[in-house]
Amino acid sequence: MYVIKRSGHNPLLTPVTDRQWESQGTFNPSPIQKGQITYLLYRALGRGDALQTSSGISTIGKTLSLDGEHFQSRQQFISPKADWEKFGCEDPRVTFFEGKYYIFYTALGGIPFGPGNIKVACAISSDLETIEERHLITPFNAKAAALFPERINGKIVLILTAHTDMPPAKIAIVECDRIEELWNIAFWEKWHAHIEDYAINPLRFEHDHVEVGSVPIKTKDGWLLFYSYIQNYFGGGERVFGVEALLLHPEDPREIIGKTKGPIVVPEETYERYGAEPNIVFPSGALLNKNGRLDIYYGAADTVSAKFSLNLPDLLAAMIETRRVELAVRAKENPIISPNPKHPWEKKATFNAAAIAIGGKNHILYRAMGEDNTSVLGYAASKDGVKITDRFETPAYTPREDFEMKKGSPNGNSGCEDPRITLLDDKLYMTYTAFDGVHPTRVALTSIYVKDFLKHNFNAWEKPTLTTPDNVNDKDTCLFPEKVGGQYMLMHRIDPQLCADFLDSLDFSKNRLSRCIEIMGPRKGMWDSQRIGIAGPPIKTKRGWLLIYHGVSKTNTYRLGAALLDLKNPTVVISRSVDTILEPLLPYEKQGQVQNAVFSCGAVLRGNTLFIYYGGADTVLCVAKVSLQKLLKILLPKNLA
Repeated sequence: MYVIKRSGHNPLLTPVTDRQWESQGTFNPSPIQKGQITYLLYRALGRGDALQTSSGISTIGKTLSLDGEHFQSRQQFISPKADWEKFGCEDPRVTFFEGKYYIFYTALGGIPFGPGNIKVACAISSDLETIEERHLITPFNAKAAALFPERINGKIVLILTAHTDMPPAKIAIVECDRIEELWNIAFWEKWHAHIEDYAINPLRFEHDHVEVGSVPIKTKDGWLLFYSYIQNYFGGGERVFGVEALLLHPEDPREIIGKTKGPIVVPEETYERYGAEPNIVFPSGALLNKNGRLDIYYGAADTVSAKFSLNLPDLLAAMIETRRVELAVRAKENPIISPNPKHPWEKKATFNAAAIAIGGKNHILYRAMGEDNTSVLGYAASKDGVKITDRFETPAYTPREDFEMKKGSPNGNSGCEDPRITLLDDKLYMTYTAFDGVHPTRVALTSIYVKDFLKHNFNAWEKPTLTTPDNVNDKDTCLFPEKVGGQYMLMHRIDPQLCADFLDSLDFSKNRLSRCIEIMGPRKGMWDSQRIGIAGPPIKTKRGWLLIYHGVSKTNTYRLGAALLDLKNPTVVISRSVDTILEPLLPYEKQGQVQNAVFSCGAVLRGNTLFIYYGGADTVLCVAKVSLQKLLKILLPKNLA
């Protein structure tokens, strides 16, 4: 598992209206270190010239920084000179190689733009102050070329995207002995005749599209390449631009030895969603710091330049299959609770449990269903968190109010679903989804004194009241385990957002939740792209409120991730996992009432171990253990602070 952190100074570069040459866009940046200074080359888009083209001409700008975030001394660096770049110089990638700086860029040689006039060019500089040479590189349509910073097995190596504008595009590797071969037509004709031998293919689906992003970075495990992955580019759904990564073999970069499972970043921020070309993030450069922090520079909405960072060891651990270890360790005893055919009320399913530790036991309230699909809550307990030592033969909670009594089909779903439980003072407060089978799902709240709960006096549950408005599909609700700013805080979900509301009282007889203070939502194209919801109530740690949450993908797969909320203002997300901490892998998670689902309603922290109770395929109850220390280290790595 790993996280990313966008720079708090984003966007790093924005267009300057009174500079014609960069008045429309300053994006797709390529960084390089020269001593203590970070040089950033970027695509600068100016206003159109009525005598040439109304669309504006792209040139390459240059700017400097001492910290990689605050840039100054912006100036135009490369502008069109030759006929083959007459209509623009775009998207530079700069590499320091054998004493010189090689800047590969896209050259536009004609209008209308098309495969015949979009090619790769290269400018050469000894000092990043003056351009000494420039050459047209590819005689065919290509973009996004980047030179590896050192020879591999004695060969100069280039990576590029061939036929970008006459798809299917191919990411391919080019090898030569002398740099001059890269502007030799005969060399390219010979190479192009065997392009399939040099291609690498990271596509998951044929209707997707890829393009080279950053100059590859050397790591101890291989060459790390950040690249653009566009889902549904050729149809099949909404286009989603994302940043992904490949790990290429250190001796043979044509071999992929690791990759991210999906996007690292998708458009979420305002500067990524709105601009000349909305909803685009395009990785164009990366720098590796000595402390293991990777800074990825990218263009946002084809308008501005931005940066995000991540921890290299965490990323590599997630990319390399043989090194990938599930952060959550499943109990070998799973499932720990299964349907009991002797009890009609839990004959069909036992899953999705609230959990709380009191008096040396983990107390579990699990959702149970019989053949009539009425949800009730069963009770179980465990001394060690895994082995069930108590399990009642009768439900601990059953539907009792009109809003949760079955209406409509006698075999339709209804009842009390997906409980979450919170301890405040001497009471346990339980929220759950109340459903009558006809009206939208709503959330009810009830409570019981701890002394009655421990005595299993389940008749002492207080009369439940609805917390959410009528005719609003609201669920996945919990009460925070302590007041925030003197008020009660409830988290709930109104699709597609996870929300908060603050209340002076928990008396809902007159007033219900009235606000959706947005906390976070789904991320397009990622494992949590369709909807998200909380697991159990957040757990307070020294570094923030730990929230385990579920996400649903477009394939309707349920997975678990983690986020860290600010201690003083828990509506602020300070960290969120890029990938998952638990996903359906085993038969009891993949096959059941709902295929491919792990779904949690509660977790218990005992010492350094977090026990996450989760339903498998909406049929059985399971548990997984997570080291809190390891989880927090990943969610807030020191080098991203």
